Order: sequence, then C-alpha cells, then structure tokens
Amino acid sequence: MNYDEFLMGKTQHGIDVGFDPLWIPDCAFDFQQKCIEWSVRKGRAALFEDCGLGKTLQQLVWAQNVVMNTNGRVLILTPIAVSSQTAEEAEKFGIRANVSRDGKITDGITITNYERLHYFNPSDFVGVVCDESSILKNFAGERRSQITEFMRHMPYRLLATATAAPNDFTEMGTSSEALGYLGHLDMLAKFFKNDQGNSIKAMRNRRFGNDEARDDSGKWRFRGHAEIPFWRWVCSWARALRKPSDIGCDDTPFVLPELIEREHIIAARNLPDGYLFDVPATGLREQREEARRTIAERCEMAAAMVADTGKSAIVWCHMNDEGDLLEKLIPDCVQVSGKDSDEQKEEKFMDFRHGDARVLVTKHKIGAWGLNFQHCAHQVCFPLNSFEQYYQGIRRSYRFGQKSAVTIDVIGTDGSLNVLKNLERKQLQAERMFTNLVNQMNDALTVKNITKFNNKQELPSWL
Repeated sequence: MNYDEFLMGKTQHGIDVGFDPLWIPDCAFDFQQKCIEWSVRKGRAALFEDCGLGKTLQQLVWAQNVVMNTNGRVLILTPIAVSSQTAEEAEKFGIRANVSRDGKITDGITITNYERLHYFNPSDFVGVVCDESSILKNFAGERRSQITEFMRHMPYRLLATATAAPNDFTEMGTSSEALGYLGHLDMLAKFFKNDQGNSIKAMRNRRFGNDEARDDSGKWRFRGHAEIPFWRWVCSWARALRKPSDIGCDDTPFVLPELIEREHIIAARNLPDGYLFDVPATGLREQREEARRTIAERCEMAAAMVADTGKSAIVWCHMNDEGDLLEKLIPDCVQVSGKDSDEQKEEKFMDFRHGDARVLVTKHKIGAWGLNFQHCAHQVCFPLNSFEQYYQGIRRSYRFGQKSAVTIDVIGTDGSLNVLKNLERKQLQAERMFTNLVNQMNDALTVKNITKFNNKQELPSWL
C-alpha cells in the first residue's frame, strides 16, 4: 500500500473486498441480479429492500457464491421459524443449505436462528448473513454485542432488511458497525450533532437497552456540511429500494392488489375509576391500563371477524391474556406465544404456512419478521405504538405472490385514539424517510466519487 492508497482508505467509503459473481440463477429478476452482483463484489454489504422483493433468494445466492469462491462455510442467521422457510426456498432454487439448532455444521451453507448463535464458532465460517437485520437494534446489550462480535473478523458479511431505519437515519450506525465500517458512535460524531454537543449519552443508553436512547435519537441532526457525504458513505456499502424501478428495472411483476386498512372503535364496558365516559389514554401507563381493561370486548370482536369465514387469517395481539382468550374464542386457531419452545414456535408457524391451521394468533415481536404468508389476505390487530412492527406484520401477507386484496382491521376503543394517531404519524414519517433514503441514495450514486491528492507526499528519511 502506498501513501495515496492509505489516504484514500481514510475517506471511510466502503471498499470492495469481494469478487466477481460465479453463479446467478436465471430465475432471478433483473433488479435481483443487479443487487446480487453488487453485493458479491462488495463483500461486506447491506440490502435495504422492501418486503417481498426476494431478499431470501439474493442472500442464498450471495452465500452460495462465497462458498464456491472460498470453499468455506457461510452461516445464515434468521428470526425464529424463518430458518425452515429459508431452507425450503434454498431447496426450490437448487441450493444446498442445512438447518442447525445445536451448533452442528456441514460444508456449504448452515441456517440457524439468532437465539442459537452461541452454539457456533465464528472460526468455522468465512461468511455470515443477517436476515431481517433491523432486529439487531432491538437486541439490548449482550445479545447485540454477541452478534456484532461474531461477525467482527468475518471476511464476508451481508445484511438484509426492509426497515433499516424506520424511525431515524442514525439507526444506520447499527448496520455499519455490524459490517465493520464506522461504529455507531463514530458515525454520530462524524455526520451528526445534538443539543448536548456529544454522542456519548445515546451510545451508552443503547448498550444497556435504555428506552431513553429512542427519545434522544430524535435530537440528532446532520452537521451543516455532512448530509451529502453521509449518503455517499451509506451508498458505498448499502443499496435501498422499495420497488424495482428505483434502480431502473420493471415494476410490473411486483404490482400488488389493493391494501384495505380499516379502523373499528368500540365502546369500553368498564370505565376508568372516577370517569363518566371513556377518554383517550395519555402516557404509556394509562395506555396499558386501558388495554387491560378492554381485553374482552376487543378480543370478542376480533374473533367474530375471523370466525366461520373458511379463510386464513392472522390475529396480532400484545399481551398473553389476549392471546389465551383469542385461542378460546377461535376453535380452529393456533397460538404461538413466548412460552412455546423454539421448536414449537417453528412447528406452529409452518402449520399455518402450509394450511394445516386456518387462523394464527401471535404477537408482532414473535412473528412479524421474515415469514411469508401470501396465502392469507386478512389480518386483525389492536393499536400499537411501533410502526415497524405494524408494517412488518402487514407485509407478511401483503407481498409478492399475493393474488387477493389484503384487509387489515385495527380494533381500538375511545381510550386508544391517541395510540392510533401516533401510529398514523409514525407511518407518514417512515414513508417520507424511506422515500428520502431511496432518493438520496440514488442521487449519491449518480455522483462519481473521485478523491485526488495532487500534492506529492515525501516520506521522512528515517522511515
């Protein structure tokens, strides 16, 4: 390495550490082929593509290319129950991949859940894929550190998610750190500033899973000179698209049927102590109290909406009591809950996916990531504050391969009106943010990044 190359490395733009693709299946769409080619050449990359654009195929082909080029092994990490689904997809595309739940590995591609990572040794692999990598920011403290540390010395790394930064661009630091580029703290210091003039507070809270970090992140803003350099830096290691035309390809195969979102406000049977009528809850404590007070009426309406239809449906709940009551009210449903073992969760999800169970009852945090339920066109849920969970839940059904209009029924009460308004606000914010992300990234890609150091550098004679 000469001195000019050393200075170029200091620009923090992601360098290519990959290779030319050795194999891309003919079944891949044109935009998928472009993303596969770019990510294989990049070596350490992120694919921020919307749900239903075939990230599973792309990450499997990426992993297969790494195996073919290095004769080594690749580990694919997925949310619970997605491992078996990924193995089914691999078989469909003629890719050899094995699911491991106890740390046993074979040559080629191994698939496991994030929760089972501690069974594996990073020295056994040359590459790793994080499917639905946005959940990394939801892992607090030890778990996220474990994943990042596992990947730290991995030559080849790939992240894939539809919601890279659903609430704030500063979330990009989580992905960058996992790929071995700028750490989250370094990214904040380089491109952003806050009211306190430092980046220590937010990073400390994130490490320990403190919710205060979420509130603090909204105070971060670009430095005056940094917005364009920031997007050039992001697009040096990531690609983002919501539809194929974002990178100049045809949208026709991915035009989806109508999405129908309906809100239902029902009267609460029991009023809060000291009130003559129901009023919108303010604050998390009142929202939780209101949700517990209205469990019966909300669950009864949800059960009535999916009962005796003869069609598949998903009912999303928040609390164990809601799930247990729904399970009693809907005779032909299967509930996936936190008390189930990983094997039981996976078995129940696959029963619903394969049509052996008509109605699925579960929480967003358990089943809203990575699973493909295109056979289901009806979902029922209760108001929630997390737009990412709400969006990911919808996209389990509303994705490529869905042939029918998808109906989303949201059941609330007068007390949950503020939660519904908050969800609508976050939805608009997230839509603007991802649209801006795609536009800014595409603009940055049109600017050829050339950094020239014209002054000849003379090394000291003592070196």
